[in-house]
Amino acid sequence: MKRGLGKTSLMVVGIGASASAAVWLSSKPNRIKTENWLRKLKRKVKPTVFEKSEQLPIEKGAHPHPHDLEDNNMVSEGAMYSVKFYNERIQ
Repeated sequence: MKRGLGKTSLMVVGIGASASAAVWLSSKPNRIKTENWLRKLKRKVKPTVFEKSEQLPIEKGAHPHPHDLEDNNMVSEGAMYSVKFYNERIQ
């Protein structure tokens, strides 16, 4: 008996919360406040891509070291893959 009462009361609380959220979001100023609050919360939880890009080390970008064999090999393999793919598409 207690178990069924707990599920029922949880369902009533969920329906009440969703109904009150619908009433709250029916006015435009409240929607704007909620959107701003969610944006702030999202920034706190997960930083944006722009904020992450400032923290990344980008010293090697467009200036690879000529003696870095692994990096040069990876670049050459990538270049050959795209050339091979292009040639297969044309022919």
